[in-house]
Amino acid sequence: MRKLQMVDLKSQYEPLKAQIQASLDDVFESAAFINGPEVQHFQKELEAYLGVKHVIPCANGTDALQIAMMGLDLKEGDEVITADFTFAATVEVIALLKFTPVLVDVDPDTFNISIEAIKKAITPKTRAIVPVHLFGQCAQMDAIMEIAKAHDLYVIEDNAQAIGANYTSANGSKQKAGTIGHVGATSFFPSKNLGCYGDGGAIFTNDDKLAHILRGIVNHGMYERYHHDVVGVNSRLDSIQAAILRAKLPHLDTYNRARQKAAAAYNRAFAACKDLVTPVTVSESCDKSNGLCQNCDCHVFHQYTLRVQNNRRDDLAKHLQERGIPFGIYYPIPLHVQKAYADARYNDADFPVTNLLSKEVISLPMHSELDSEQIDYITQTILDFLQ
Repeated sequence: MRKLQMVDLKSQYEPLKAQIQASLDDVFESAAFINGPEVQHFQKELEAYLGVKHVIPCANGTDALQIAMMGLDLKEGDEVITADFTFAATVEVIALLKFTPVLVDVDPDTFNISIEAIKKAITPKTRAIVPVHLFGQCAQMDAIMEIAKAHDLYVIEDNAQAIGANYTSANGSKQKAGTIGHVGATSFFPSKNLGCYGDGGAIFTNDDKLAHILRGIVNHGMYERYHHDVVGVNSRLDSIQAAILRAKLPHLDTYNRARQKAAAAYNRAFAACKDLVTPVTVSESCDKSNGLCQNCDCHVFHQYTLRVQNNRRDDLAKHLQERGIPFGIYYPIPLHVQKAYADARYNDADFPVTNLLSKEVISLPMHSELDSEQIDYITQTILDFLQ
């Protein structure tokens, strides 16, 4: 059996090695390392894939979120609602920009932001909502956009974990995750479903005016050299990373289908285990005939995350570690109790789902190169322990 890894980037690289090396040679020969042709080509190709008017590449996913918020007319002290159960980058950029983070609880099935919690959190100071499409599945964007329209709020999609996922609206139309709100942001960190070999990110929007503002912000506020029209930052995707992403983008749907296949195998293996709650997909159009979504890409499984009930999560984690099976606990500490983001406004009783998830979740190896032998070993090891 091949060595188990949370993400097997080396095996993914092997079939693309010649193409990537040739693309890198072209970059080195051109010496156009910043905003070179590879960046421009990748931008256009990603726009076509996503069906969005504007992609603005940048240096990393956290910058993408920050720049997206900088492009809107938010003011110091404005309240921005986001999920308590997510990686800190989401709330980090809100605080850095001196907006007021408002953390709310999440749904126990999908782990995405709770619609009811959003409604309860809205005040006259609320200006934006940041739904996080956690672990590869879209938040309930129909409901979120309705709330935003009713209260004149911006919607900034944190799409770092769900690139390639489809969201099916109530009217049957499909849109790619990150392209539904006013602006979306993603990360190309190496472990993402579409990852480069360093840091990278991008911002998406269909708003021409906003896109123009964002293109200036990523480049020191310049549209013409040495003319600084807006306050900006230095956040550009370099040509080397763009070349790698160009090579991998045509394979993204294949990568995501491989993740779905692995997730379906996990789900089938764990179906009868009373101590485990397997991932839930919520798309009405989803064909779940094989245990999980098939052929619709409603969930692209950046992570395969179980809930381990009856206080057995930590013992299971120790058991996996002893047997050489990697795992992740995303996320062990809710944001509302983190030292950097704790606030007297928060009542712990308002976060029952997040508090429970932080004690129950465990993520298993999930990548496009998982094979049946590896999955069988992982699942059998877990089932033997939980019997």
